[in-house]
This record gives sequence, C-alpha cells and structure tokens, in this order.
Amino acid sequence: MASAAEQLAANINWSAFAKADELKKRIWFTLGALVIFRLGTYIPLPGIDSEAFQTAFLGQKQGVLDMFNMFSGGAVQRMAVFALNIMPYISASIIIQLLSSVVPSLEAIKKEGEQGRKVLNQYTRYLTVVLAMFQAYGIAIGLEGRPGVVSDPGLLFRISTIVTLTGGTMFLVWLGEQITSRGVGNGSSLIIFAGIVARLPSAMIQLFEMGRQGSISTGLVLAVIVMVFVVVAFIVFMERAQRRVPITYPRRQVGNKMYEGQSSFLPLKLNTSGVIPPIFASSLLLLPTTVANFAQGSTSSGILTTITTLLGRGSPLYLILYVALIVFFAFFYTATVFNPSDTADNLKKHGGFIPGVRPGERTAQYIDYVLTRITVLGAGYLSLICLLPEWLISYAALPFYFGGTSLLIVVNVTMDTVAQIHGHLQAHQYEGLIRKARLKGRKR
Repeated sequence: MASAAEQLAANINWSAFAKADELKKRIWFTLGALVIFRLGTYIPLPGIDSEAFQTAFLGQKQGVLDMFNMFSGGAVQRMAVFALNIMPYISASIIIQLLSSVVPSLEAIKKEGEQGRKVLNQYTRYLTVVLAMFQAYGIAIGLEGRPGVVSDPGLLFRISTIVTLTGGTMFLVWLGEQITSRGVGNGSSLIIFAGIVARLPSAMIQLFEMGRQGSISTGLVLAVIVMVFVVVAFIVFMERAQRRVPITYPRRQVGNKMYEGQSSFLPLKLNTSGVIPPIFASSLLLLPTTVANFAQGSTSSGILTTITTLLGRGSPLYLILYVALIVFFAFFYTATVFNPSDTADNLKKHGGFIPGVRPGERTAQYIDYVLTRITVLGAGYLSLICLLPEWLISYAALPFYFGGTSLLIVVNVTMDTVAQIHGHLQAHQYEGLIRKARLKGRKR
C-alpha cells in the first residue's frame, strides 16, 4: 500500500489534478457510494433482538463465519441488511463463468462480444437472486433456532428476512456497477475493500488489548505487526513481477520510406488473475457453511454440525480445499482473461514474432507454455500468502483481518485504484495538450 501511495505521489502532477474536474467527480462519487455501503451495515434486520444475537454470534465467531463478517464490514455481527454483502453475486459469477466454458449454448453467447457479455451479466444477476434467497432463508431458519434472537418467529419473519437480505445484496450489486462505470476502480472489489478497511482499527485495538491482558505475548504482537509489513511488501513485489517475452518487428517499407526493425516485449504478469482466486475460493467455502454456522446448536441435524467442524478455521479439510480452489481459479481465471491464440494472431497481423518461434500456432503454444509455468508460480504465491497467517489465527485466535487474504485484497485493490486514478489523470493531461495544439493551430 505504501508503494502504491508513493507511486501516486511521484507520478501525479498535482496542479493538473486540481484541474481534472471529471476525475474529482469520479472520486467523490466513489467515496459517496462507499459511505452508503457503510451506513447500510448498521441498519439491523427487522424482528431481531440485537443483544441476543450479539451473544449468539460471539459464541461461535471463530471460523468461516468470522471471514464472512470481515468481507461484509461487520454487517454479519450486527445482522444488518447488507449481511450477505456481494458474496452471492461472486458465487453466481463463478458458476456462470464455469458453465460458459462447458455448456455450448452459453459458450456461443460468450463469443458474441459485448452483447454476449451483457446477456451473461443478466444471467448472473438472476442466479444472484436465487443464491441470495437460498442463503437468506437459511439464515432466517438459523436465527429462529436461537432462543430469544427473533421476537416473532414464523412465516412473516422468514419472508421479511429473505426480501431484506436479498434486496440488500442486489442493491450492493447495483452500487458496485455504478462505481465501476461512474467512479474509480472496480466496484465489487472496492465494496469488499471498504468492509475490510473499516474493521482494521477495531482489529488493531483487539490485538493490543489481547497483548495488554496477557492473552498473547508482547513478542507475538510485535511479530504480527512485522509480518503485516513484510507480507504487504512481498505482495507489492509479486504483483509487479512480469515475464517479458521478447517481440521483434522486422524492417518494413511504407512508400519510399524504410522503417528500421524494432524490438519490444510481451509483458506476462506473474499473477494474471489478481485477487480473484482467494475471493472466489472464500465465497465458495462460505456458501455451504452459512446455514450451518447459524443453525449450529439448535434443532439442526448432525450433518450441519459435521460441515461446521470439517470446514472450521485451520482444519485440514478447510486448508486443502482453500489451496485447491485458489490454484484452480488462478488457472481458470487466467485462461478466461488471456487468450494465447488471439495474442499470436494479433502479433502475426502486425508483423511481430518471437525470436526462434514460428508465427501463428507455434507462437500461441509457446505463449501458453510460458503462461502456464508462471501461473504455477502465481498460484503458489497466492496459496502461500493466504495460508501463512493461518497458524497465527488458529494458534493465538488473532483477528482474521491480519490474514493473508485480507491483506492481499487491500493491497491489490489499492494498487488497481491508484493505477486507474493515474490513467484518468494522464487522459486529462493528454486532452489538455490536444486542446492547446488546436488553439495554436487556429492562431496561426
């Protein structure tokens, strides 16, 4: 995060920033949207006894439920209208992307370009409603099973819970889309980012309080703080790492003028998938355990208790599934966003080639080979970052906000948002230069 901030301060012309009215409007719109999101995390679900629910939540907060609370910015702990956050939307996106790779009809829609993307987005919204309703119903049943939490249990409470939580999720989906189109940064990522950052101060206070009370040693507190800075620096380094594939453009003649050959490179990021794999993996792990965590200890069957136990924080099955899902989505998302065949065709059209590799199919195979090898490293890096702090969280019951997943999300979203701000500012400066050139031309 510090590196991203230093990059922003070093590269931005602040006098030009003061004149960039469009950029400032986008930033203010983004901040206003995030404030609305934070306000919604404090609006409680109707029909809930907040004190009774707090007691029930604190009794089982460690584990996957605590991760869900982190992503929602504390909305789960308060059982607010945004308790589901945008996790159903992320789960729906995963399912639609997977289906579009294996179902011929959806694959054909995907190839239709912008129009196909709009159709798939609409399908994703429909599926989001279904998943949100399912999760909201499970939460309603689980809340009714907690003594004293629901003031008037019954059909009316279940319907109101489903409508409220599903409506809250769809509002956040809409808000995220508005941030993406009218603000700065990726809306969905920024909503999750805001939830994590909003809980960091209380997590720091909790950490120091545990050290003051003697629950953990002073050395461990210092070790955690040092670990956070080391992990952040490591994430920034790895996110900027590239494999540069050399590209050569031969000499060419345009009319009577001969242009010399040029050398360039094709930058392949070590972590092409970004923060998507940990978020996708976390959302899939949350989906089957949402109901189980709330229903545990009530009239639930033994199956729900078994699920909660097997997928508990730090359990072997949880860690195995987490790593497996991160690796899978690292490769899957990389294959989705980067097509070696298209890249090879574009190089061939412009006369570019990789030295020692035949243009066309051989080039596509070579790029795919290189991309696969660096994705292995990227997936390993993501798994390491997300699993390293797990033993601290399990061993010392530290707040989940010091985990690798949360730091990865915060650093990645910060770097992406800074890059977009810098891009908007460069576009503004470029437009200003064009206007000046036109004015000089008119005066002449």
